[in-house]
Amino acid sequence: MSPGDAAGARGTRGAIGRLAGAAAVLAAAALAPPSQAAAAAPSPTPSMAPAREACAAGTGPYQRELEEHLGRTADGRQDAGDCEAIRTFQRDNGIRPADGHAGLVTFRTMVAVAARANPNAAGGCPVRPHRVTCVDLERQILWVQRGRTVVFPPVPVRTGRDDEETRPGWHEVYWRSEDHRSTLYDDSPMPYAQFFDGGQALHGRPGDLYAHGGSAGCVNLSVPDARRLWDLLTEGDAVHVWGTKPGTED
Repeated sequence: MSPGDAAGARGTRGAIGRLAGAAAVLAAAALAPPSQAAAAAPSPTPSMAPAREACAAGTGPYQRELEEHLGRTADGRQDAGDCEAIRTFQRDNGIRPADGHAGLVTFRTMVAVAARANPNAAGGCPVRPHRVTCVDLERQILWVQRGRTVVFPPVPVRTGRDDEETRPGWHEVYWRSEDHRSTLYDDSPMPYAQFFDGGQALHGRPGDLYAHGGSAGCVNLSVPDARRLWDLLTEGDAVHVWGTKPGTED
């Protein structure tokens, strides 16, 4: 082989080597994990949660009363701010639906909430050293006190309708029946019944507490409130009823 042929062969082998090296580099790059920059690239931003549905309830029958209680302008006309304030009150007090409408359930709950600071401010329920269940017919609320200490905060109730009013005065719990059913009114459920005067009792009312305008004389509570009252009272406990239920005046 001539010197020129040898040089040409060496050049050819060098070129082939360079090509092989480049191919190896490309293959290694293809097998390598993604770069740190690519791995750290932020994922797509998730879509925002949908905004809460606007409060759209109209003016309720107890609009002005709720506005006053909630510190709103008491003009008796619903606006977006009133609606949202009422809806927040409903949520805070377990009222369903929490729709911002100033209806009867919301109003009765408001009366009980407003009375919590001092339910006996007017002195309607006599103060005794023993436990007394106080039933205020005018405000349609019930609480329990021992002396001047409230041991069961005010809750809304439904008392007797016109001509079947809950009897006022002093009474005492004389019989209790946890799973009672009425023997006079179509086997109607009366859970946590605590009888205090004849057939009149403190008891839970399943469903709408305010349906039909009033009871047949019993003091109706929501079932959860009736259960809590059941756990507190016992036979012989005093019950005092006073006032006049709105709509039952002579």
